[in-house]
Amino acid sequence: MSHVARRLFIVRHAKSDWPEGVADHERPLAARGRRDAKALGSWLRAAGLVPDLVVVSTAQRTRETWELAGDALGVSSRVTLDDRVYAAAVDDLLSVVKGAPASVATMVLVGHNPGVEELAILLDYEKGFEADASRLRMKFPTNGVAILDVPDPWARTGNGSCRLVLVAAPRG
Repeated sequence: MSHVARRLFIVRHAKSDWPEGVADHERPLAARGRRDAKALGSWLRAAGLVPDLVVVSTAQRTRETWELAGDALGVSSRVTLDDRVYAAAVDDLLSVVKGAPASVATMVLVGHNPGVEELAILLDYEKGFEADASRLRMKFPTNGVAILDVPDPWARTGNGSCRLVLVAAPRG
């Protein structure tokens, strides 16, 4: 991947479990999700990612996804848990991105569908021209990551302001 001013990695949490009697917010990762989250971290390391900021939903499954991915990534990053990312509408997620400090060059956002998928589609200026954008519209899978180049300052990020570079779903 080439160097750009800013890069946004939008991550959907890894596969979660559905234990009986556990509230949605507290659902943990399934065994497959734990394997995939570690694979995500290894994949990000191979891509040379060193995030300046990681913003994670407060839900158990998103926190576990980043803990495992971050461990496999092997770098220390500033991690913020943000209630606005849990069950968020696209406008809420966009406000999180717009609020990133100007000093942040690479941001990771770990959240939930449909919000993370809708955010990636909203930000992509090509709106489906590329194969990755078409794949994103078909289904943003668990443990999926959409990588976007962000040419403008975070505060000016909006509809069609970014370039979708890649959509991937590392598996363990």
